Amino acid sequence: MDDLGYTPTTLGVEEARSKTKDVSSQIFDMIGIKQGKTTEPGPSISPCEQDPERLFLSRHPWSLYGVSEEELKQGFARLRENLPKRGWKIVEYGPNKSAARTLELTADFEKERFSVNAELNIGGEPEKDHVSADDEPLILVNVVSGCFRAPEGTDLNGIY
Repeated sequence: MDDLGYTPTTLGVEEARSKTKDVSSQIFDMIGIKQGKTTEPGPSISPCEQDPERLFLSRHPWSLYGVSEEELKQGFARLRENLPKRGWKIVEYGPNKSAARTLELTADFEKERFSVNAELNIGGEPEKDHVSADDEPLILVNVVSGCFRAPEGTDLNGIY
């Protein structure tokens, strides 16, 4: 698998899902807002384009909300501070290209082949920033794995 730049680990779909959930839990712990609410759906599975018959990745988008903007800002700062301490490399940090110039962070965890993208979505001036007044402040997190190789005989069709 030279086009990936690494040899994918062979892992069952449920094990990959579980590993992705563990990484998400670590991210949640680094943010450190225990009293916040999080969205429910667990990690999903999708094929890797390099070899969709045998390779797949897991992604887990979720958000943390239900606390003040100040708590979210502090949690986001803790995430930025804690990631490098846990072996993650921050590859991007700063306002994104959206109209609201949302603060965004992307980090890679080489050891386990995971990436995380987090956005701090807090209010702005609704008319000016194109956010609706009822947009709840939140931290949006998306954890994505590298490609895993499915065990021999695994049918990846229809798995999500």
